[in-house]
Amino acid sequence: MVRFNPKARLDRSRVRDVGGGGGGGGGRGMRLPIPGGIGGKSVGGLVLVLVLYVVGQWLGVDLTGGGTSTNGAYSPARLSDAQDTGRYDDCETGEDANDNQDCARVAVENSLTDYWDDELGSKFHPEEALVTFRGSVDTGCGGATSDVGPFYCPPDETIYLDTSFFDEVLERQLGGPDGGFVEDYVIAHEYGHHISNLLGFMGKVRTQETGPTSPGVRLELQADCYAGLWANHATQTEDADGNVLLLDLSQKDIDLALEAAASVGDDYIQRKTQGQVDAETWTHGSSDQRRHWFMVGYETGDLDACDTFSASEDEVLGE
Repeated sequence: MVRFNPKARLDRSRVRDVGGGGGGGGGRGMRLPIPGGIGGKSVGGLVLVLVLYVVGQWLGVDLTGGGTSTNGAYSPARLSDAQDTGRYDDCETGEDANDNQDCARVAVENSLTDYWDDELGSKFHPEEALVTFRGSVDTGCGGATSDVGPFYCPPDETIYLDTSFFDEVLERQLGGPDGGFVEDYVIAHEYGHHISNLLGFMGKVRTQETGPTSPGVRLELQADCYAGLWANHATQTEDADGNVLLLDLSQKDIDLALEAAASVGDDYIQRKTQGQVDAETWTHGSSDQRRHWFMVGYETGDLDACDTFSASEDEVLGE
């Protein structure tokens, strides 16, 4: 289990909880047309749809098939008016993070922010928020429900997470791992989408093309690589006072991350839900691809190694 420095001070300013029942179709964006799913719960295709939505806003057209966009450039939505339940009010130190999973979530967000600030310098600004919710939530991409799983919304630069995903979907429905470093990996992956957004890689996804080496899959694998990159440097991250945030990261933590990555691979999900695999419909990459690219980031510790858009098809496939 990840152990946090009891002396570290936590910054709660970007982590909030908005409770449940936040609507299903509101927000400035469009309703998310997520295909497929597991018992009604979709865990595939979301980021591709969000990217197409953002690109469509820039181009003044709708690439998602939901109509014509008339909004033009999209200004990031602010969440200052969202009702915060106070779920994280008692998260003050690393000791709290060791005792409480909510506070551990804050510590991981702080660690990710510190790492990417150091890595990107002037190119970096943190995500607008990490928002937890239950049931449904209004976002800059439209109304979303817990059915879609954790996701990053580019228009409001926010990560959304219904924490029931880990027990209800990842563990019970997909048979994936639970606890420990699993949630940390998922948050790091979604934060990786924010980094792809900042570095301009999201703009390279301009079609609804699918398949194991498609632009959408490359974007997902890049987020896995960025998650591994953070894991490589996680024990060097610090709070605002220079105190180390994470004291250790074990091989068991990395194994849990790899197991979680495999559990959300397109081939694994298709085999689990359909009994057959159709690689041409993949939007996130196979279990092997996702494990491979996490390890590329973790083993190299090199930002440039995560440029999946410059990688050859064989490299994307992990061959």
